[in-house]
Amino acid sequence: MMLEIKNVHKRFEALEVLKGIDLNVNKGDVVAILGPSGSGKTTFLRCLNFLERADQGEMVFDGERFDLHAASRADVARIRKKTAFVFQNYNLFLNKTVLQNVTLGLTVAGKMKKDQANEIAVEALRRVGMADKLNNYPAQLSGGQQQRVAIARGLVSNPEIIYFDEPTSALDPELIGEVLAVMRQLAEEGMTMLVVTHEMDFARHVSNKVLFMADGNVVESGPSQEFFEHPQQERSREFIKSILEARK
Repeated sequence: MMLEIKNVHKRFEALEVLKGIDLNVNKGDVVAILGPSGSGKTTFLRCLNFLERADQGEMVFDGERFDLHAASRADVARIRKKTAFVFQNYNLFLNKTVLQNVTLGLTVAGKMKKDQANEIAVEALRRVGMADKLNNYPAQLSGGQQQRVAIARGLVSNPEIIYFDEPTSALDPELIGEVLAVMRQLAEEGMTMLVVTHEMDFARHVSNKVLFMADGNVVESGPSQEFFEHPQQERSREFIKSILEARK
């Protein structure tokens, strides 16, 4: 088991957002985290990368045990070296070129020499189909292109896991496919991914596991095909039915 998550709780003042979330992830898994808006999906993902501090919970990552509430800054830094986080709104620096955005973590945080960082960044950009835009600025790119740059920025650290927080939700419909194609390619290459998404075709055909959440709880989890073809819980069946009806 690469990653074990146990009993994650999080509240914001009176609102209990996560009520004891568990998840097991094997190397190469693509886990689609599904659920209605407000179910706690993004908060859960952010707690795993310490963008939010869980009130309670435990992580076992590569055999090392961490307290999600009390992990030290050194522990957090060590975990983040093994992970990447792709935000729904790209989070690129508008005053820096594509190449500069992708190399920044390597040269500043990693203290890597510029030439070496550039070489790694160009390869990552090639993998996402953006090697011809090295000197462009984010404002010169479409939303889909910006998100592909953000994915490349995550790839340069050679992460063991990439967390995606609704990576296509800010995109126009015609641009969603290019980002999903990159994610599908990464899945085929064996990248371990946790993906909060509303893209049901991706969840069904690219992910191999589903974690379905509602009201801060895990309602159902298991193989993707089983979830979509034979959902076990009434809440899951309602969710899938609502999606199918919305497509009509």
